[in-house]
Amino acid sequence: MLEESVKNTIKKYNLIENGDRIVLGVSGGPDSISMLNILFKLSKEMNFEIFCAHVNHGLRENAKIDEEFVKNFCEAKNIDFHVLHADVSKLAQDSKRGLEETGRMVRYDFFDEVAKEVNANKIAIAHNKNDKAETIIMNMLRGAGMAGLIGIEPVNGKYIRPLIEAERSEIEKYCEEEKLNPRHDESNDDNKYTRNKVRNVVIPYVITNFNPNIIETISRLSEIAKDDLNYLDEITEKEYKELVIAEETVGNEKIIRLKLKNFNEKNKAIQKRVLLYAIKRIFGSTQGIEKIHVEDMIKLCNNNIGNKYLTPNKKTKIVIKNKQIILSGQI
Repeated sequence: MLEESVKNTIKKYNLIENGDRIVLGVSGGPDSISMLNILFKLSKEMNFEIFCAHVNHGLRENAKIDEEFVKNFCEAKNIDFHVLHADVSKLAQDSKRGLEETGRMVRYDFFDEVAKEVNANKIAIAHNKNDKAETIIMNMLRGAGMAGLIGIEPVNGKYIRPLIEAERSEIEKYCEEEKLNPRHDESNDDNKYTRNKVRNVVIPYVITNFNPNIIETISRLSEIAKDDLNYLDEITEKEYKELVIAEETVGNEKIIRLKLKNFNEKNKAIQKRVLLYAIKRIFGSTQGIEKIHVEDMIKLCNNNIGNKYLTPNKKTKIVIKNKQIILSGQI
């Protein structure tokens, strides 16, 4: 039973606690309407409050019908309903971004806005096990490292994913059993989008010709990668603490100094991870730093020539000076 499975996921990852106030992102499709229905039932049993947030992207003829469907569902169960009407097409054009990226940004910004408005401490997204497998495949196609094999995690800060261990087939069956009559987004059938092509073409082909349990197989791969990555993160933090000389903030610039000689004695895998760890300590993320940038930074360090510097991007600078690696960035 899907409800029991979701309850187990919530307990396993401690997704929901007593007194939580949770905004649910609900499109009206099978995943999100199932999540809304299940968390509505569990909210009384587990003592938490839910609020529904729906975005009308203004892209499809049936978008208004989807909106009314979610609104009526919420009204019938006395669930607080919030809606945003957005012209995603125009926003994408103005920002020179793709429709998918712009739509995602609009949704998450709105979920954050609603969370502040209702004083919610968590936001629930209806990603399922299939979504996770699709993400991992897409990451592999882009040449991602080990972190890319983890895919979508059950919890990421304030974002929780109660359906992440449920397969799409289980969710569709639940919708039939509960007579939820979810909406269908016809844009999900358009294979010009990479995710749709992976979902509608690649995975069915693998299921038919190679492995009928590919979703579960990829999920296991994700768990293995997660365990290994957690261990590597511990090692990286330990190595960083041995290498760091100082962390300084001068005005709006953060500076990290590392021991050059000791750094060059480390395994290349550790060197990469330490540099990325330092950059994350400066900026809070490693966004904009690619594999080639890390390789160039390591070459600079290994050359061991003083007063040399590199600027991997506009915000980041790495200098070799006084037997130190000096990383700095505007914050």
